[in-house]
This record gives sequence, structure tokens and C-alpha cells, in this order.
Amino acid sequence: MITRAIRVARVGSAAELAAAALMILGFPALMLAALVPSVPAFTAAAAVTYLADHYLHRQGSYLINRLSKVRAGLSIRFLIRQLLLILLLARLDLADGLVFYGAVACFIAFYGLQAPHGALVTLIRNRRRMPVATRNVDLKSRIRIPDAPPRPLLNRSAEKMLHLDLAAVIGVLVSAAMDETLAAFVGIGVTIALGTLYVVALMPYVRGSKIPPNAETVLAAVDEWLAGYRPETVLYFSGSKDSAYQVNMWLETMEQLDSKPLIILRERAILNNLAPTTVPVVCVPGGVHLMNMDLTNVRVALYAANVGKNIHLLRVPTMKHVFIGHGDSDKLASVNPFSKVYDEVWTAGRAGRDRYAIADVGVRDDDIAEVGRPQLAPIQTWNGVPEGRIPTVLYAPTWEGWDGDPGNTSIVLAGENIVKKLVKADPPVRVLYKPHPFTGTVSKEAGAAHARITALVEKAGAERAGDARFTADAADRTRAKADLVRIEARIAELSGRGGDKGDEAEATRDGVVDVARHEEIARLRAEWNDAYWRSVGTFEHRVITGAEPRLYDCFNVSDAMVSDISSVVSDFIASGKPYAVTDSAELGVEEFKRQNTAVRAATILSNSAAELGGLLDAVRDPAGDPLAEDRKELKQYLLGPDEPTSIEQFNTAVGNLAAKAETRNVGQESRAAAGAAEATTKA
Repeated sequence: MITRAIRVARVGSAAELAAAALMILGFPALMLAALVPSVPAFTAAAAVTYLADHYLHRQGSYLINRLSKVRAGLSIRFLIRQLLLILLLARLDLADGLVFYGAVACFIAFYGLQAPHGALVTLIRNRRRMPVATRNVDLKSRIRIPDAPPRPLLNRSAEKMLHLDLAAVIGVLVSAAMDETLAAFVGIGVTIALGTLYVVALMPYVRGSKIPPNAETVLAAVDEWLAGYRPETVLYFSGSKDSAYQVNMWLETMEQLDSKPLIILRERAILNNLAPTTVPVVCVPGGVHLMNMDLTNVRVALYAANVGKNIHLLRVPTMKHVFIGHGDSDKLASVNPFSKVYDEVWTAGRAGRDRYAIADVGVRDDDIAEVGRPQLAPIQTWNGVPEGRIPTVLYAPTWEGWDGDPGNTSIVLAGENIVKKLVKADPPVRVLYKPHPFTGTVSKEAGAAHARITALVEKAGAERAGDARFTADAADRTRAKADLVRIEARIAELSGRGGDKGDEAEATRDGVVDVARHEEIARLRAEWNDAYWRSVGTFEHRVITGAEPRLYDCFNVSDAMVSDISSVVSDFIASGKPYAVTDSAELGVEEFKRQNTAVRAATILSNSAAELGGLLDAVRDPAGDPLAEDRKELKQYLLGPDEPTSIEQFNTAVGNLAAKAETRNVGQESRAAAGAAEATTKA
């Protein structure tokens, strides 16, 4: 019941649920205590509401956001508590006393301070918001960007300001309980003084040398940097913060380009969720600013997603535009008709080219290039389950999608059946469950199924922990956990977590990567991954969410995978390991294979998952695997040849297209010069 309540309230834990309940019940208790009246009861209820409210804010609770949507936001809750305190004084027959009038005047004056405080905070944040935010771009030598205000001034500023009423509330309650006035006026004085000091402390940061340069100056500095850097290949991306993974998957590829790379982002949320990179990054939220930016040296623009804001760069004729996508699968998104606006579409292998031919959406075969999948280099090939270890099966379903097609994901109709059969398999296997990060964002049924599957895996994991057949080297796991703590602390130190980056303006000023530090972090992340898997044991069922471990890390510790029609399947094929795909729409095996190239070497599962035994047999006896040769052929068809490497193919494609762009531009210049000469002759 508690789990269901947590899910319904959309809070993160039982403690958060309890805090929410205490806060919500605390206000009726305050009113009752004021009406009785009872100073001790009012004091206790007030303390509960203060503490619960503070805890929920510290946890970033979803409930806090919802309360503000129903006119019960932070300032309203504080105002209600103060009004109830005034009611308590009236019920105590203190309405004619100095404490009563002092409290009323204090709270009115205190709320009078809220307006300048809020205005100053908003003004400071707006003035420190850059028209163009950057990483790995040296603007420090070109423009002056002042330090941000001290973090305590702006971080959770509204909550801090409102909590200054504590002194007055405590003072008034003490005076009401002891029937004297001193404590009340001391508390009132402290509240008003601190509130005034808070406002005064903010004022210097809205003028003069404390604010960054204006937009025109910043944009001129960025153009000056661009003129010196002369970027040749741009990765362009726009999307929600949840789609940051779509650009993050291309960062290492951009770092390995032979030409000078640049990443252009359109949303600050993406910049804030961008993985560390050595490539220069420019975030340009304004379309006009982007269109006025000096990108005359760029010859190739790469697009990882089909979104409306692409038009702001697609309009530039001096560069060639390429759709590279963020995965390679048989989903309809992989043959989006919008793709024909690009000069070329790059696919991993022959399969992508054939998909466009079959879909007949206007993308010409001549405009398609096969470049492999450079991101798949970390995926290790399979040589069977190591001796002494039980097989590991990864269940990595995709999300439900926007169109309600039951074939999008197995999680709703088949997910529980798949996991139940895996956790009960005999001989046993280990289950890793890694859902798509968008799961449940559109469909409540998918979200509920995910919660049930998570509970199944966690319950099976708890049962296995008590099973005498499964033991681990306790000392090794202890060492691994200690290694995790050490590595995470070092990564946090190197990454600058903990607030040393101030705000967007400071991050732009100081965000030039230290290459040596970047390389050390990459090495530490590899160590972290090794320590993580040692810490959880080779038999432990696991639910894996979040950015770490990465999907490819899960590939490498797994011996087989169950998934849906998505790029996950195409990527997993690079490992050569057995895999299964669920026919959630119940098309039938032959039709399912006809429509979806990536499943032609897979075990096809119905929604009952009755066929799962075939996959487990292939894992346990690779020599008897009837689909092994089919997987080898399919790998080349989907992902291209192993030689030359994908990054070599990718760089060749970039070079070829850059040459085409240069030829076009030279031709345009020649025609323009010839036209000008002809006009001069006639004149």
C-alpha cells in the first residue's frame, strides 16, 4: 500500500511521503490549535510544517511543484501560518496588546520586503543569463565576465527569505506563552533586520561591474572566437533535457574527427546535461542569434534529431547538411520523410539504405552514405559464458512512443512474463533490467508495468541474496565498494561538483576543459565501471536506471539480451551475442521478421514469452546455437564491415561531403564574379 501511495503521490521514498502527509495535515492542526487556543499545540504543529516543508524542498519533491499549481505555493503556506498565528493571538484575547499589533505590522512589512527581494533575484538571474553560453570556448580573454553572487544569496533564495520569519514567529509564541512582550519584539526586530539585510546584499549585483556584458558584446566575442577557431564540422542539436543522451552518444565521435569540430545546442537544459567533452560547445537559444552567427568556415553540419529548430541552420547554403540520427533501427522514426531535407543521410550499413528504399519517403539512394556506427567501438564480442559464472540476461525494453502503437514496447504486454521466466529459470540466470529513460512519460500503463517489473526484479534479488547456492567473495565486494567511493570522490573533485561553477555566466567564462583532467576522468570512469560490477556480484539481479552504468557497459557484462524494435537491438548485434525481440503487436514470426530487419537473427518472443527457452539454450550451449551464423551476416548488413573501422568510414564521409560543399561554394563565387564582370562590361 505504501508503495502504491508513493507512486500515486509521485514522491521518491516513504520518508518523502511521510513528510508530505505531515505538512498537509499540519495546517489543519495549526488552525485547530489557534481556535482552541493552545500555544504548545500551535508550536508543535508549526514546527512540523516548517520541518516537513524544508525537507520536501531539500528533496526536490514533485509534490512541492504540484502545490504551487493549485495556489498552495511556498509563499502562500508561510502566509497562512502567519495569519493563523494572528488568529491564535486574537483567541488568546491579545488583540488589543502590543504583541498583536507588532506581529501584524511585522508580517506586513516582511511581505513588503518580498517584492524587492524577488525582483532583485530575478533581475540578477536574467542579467547573468548569457545570450550564448559556451564550453571549451575562450571568451575570458575577450570579454569581462564578473563572478557570480555568493551561492547562499541566490540558491533557494525564496525559501531562505521566507524562513527569516522564524525569529518573529518564535518570539511571538514565547511572548504569548509567557505573557510578556520582549521576546516578540526581539524576534520581530531580527526578522525585519535580516530581511532588509538580504535585500541590501543583493543590490550591488544588478549594476556596474557586477553584471556581465550585454548581448551585443557577448555575440561579438563569440564571432571573434569563431573567426579564429574556424570550425569545419558542426554537430547541431535541439531537444528536451531528457533527450540529452541523443547528443551525448556523438561526443566521442566528434572528438575523433579529422576536421575541426563544433557542437551547437539550442537549449540550456541540454547544455546542463551534456556529458564532458573536449569539443567546443556553443548554446544559442535564440534563433536570430544563431542565424547571425559567423559560421562561414563550416562545411558539414550533422543533425542527431529531426526537430523544428533544425531549420535555423538548414537555411545556410554554404554547408552540407547530414542526418546522422541517434540510433539505427527498424522503427518508423528511422525513415522519417523529413530526412529528405538534408543533403545526405548517413546510415550504419546497407540495412539503413534499404529501409529508405522500401519506405519510399523521398530520400534518394544517391544521398545515402554508409558510415558504420563509431559509438559501438566499446562493445566487446562474445566468447561464451565464462566458466564458473551463471549467464546474465539483459532486459532492455524501449519506451512506449508517442503514437500508442502496442508494438513499440514489450513492457506493457510482455514485460512481466519475460522477467518472471528469467528469474525462475533453471539452470538459473542473472537478470539486469535497464528500461528506456522515457518509459512511462506518455503511457500510465507503461509506467505502472515498469513499477511492477522493478518490484519483481528487486524481490527476486532479495530472495537470491538469501539462497545458499549463491555466494560471493565478501572481501572482494567490500574492496570494490571502497573503490567506488574513492573513484566517485575523485571524479567529483575533478569534475568540480559541489557548486564551484557558480552560474551560466561563470560556467561560460571558466568552462574550458583541462584535457589532462578530462582524460583522467575517462580513465576513472572505466575503473568505476569495473568496480561497480565487482561490487554487485555476478549472480545478483539488478535494476539499472540513470546514466551509469551505461547501456554498452550492460552489454559487455551480459551474455544475451531481450529487447524491442529499437536501435538497442542493432547495437547489441555488434557483440555477436544471442538476443530475443518481442513481437508485442502479435504480427507473427514471419511477418515480424519481414518488417524488421534487426530481428532476422533473433529468437522471436510472443507476449507470453513462452519461447524464451530457445534464447537460454543458445546462451548455455553456443556450439548448438542455430542462429550464430545468421547473426554474423546480419551484423555486417546492419552495421557495415569491421574494416575500415567505423570512425575511419565516418571521417571519410565528412571529408567527401566537405569537398562537395567547397566545390559548390567555389562555383557560386565564380558565377557571381562572372556576373559582376559581365555587368561591368555592359556598363
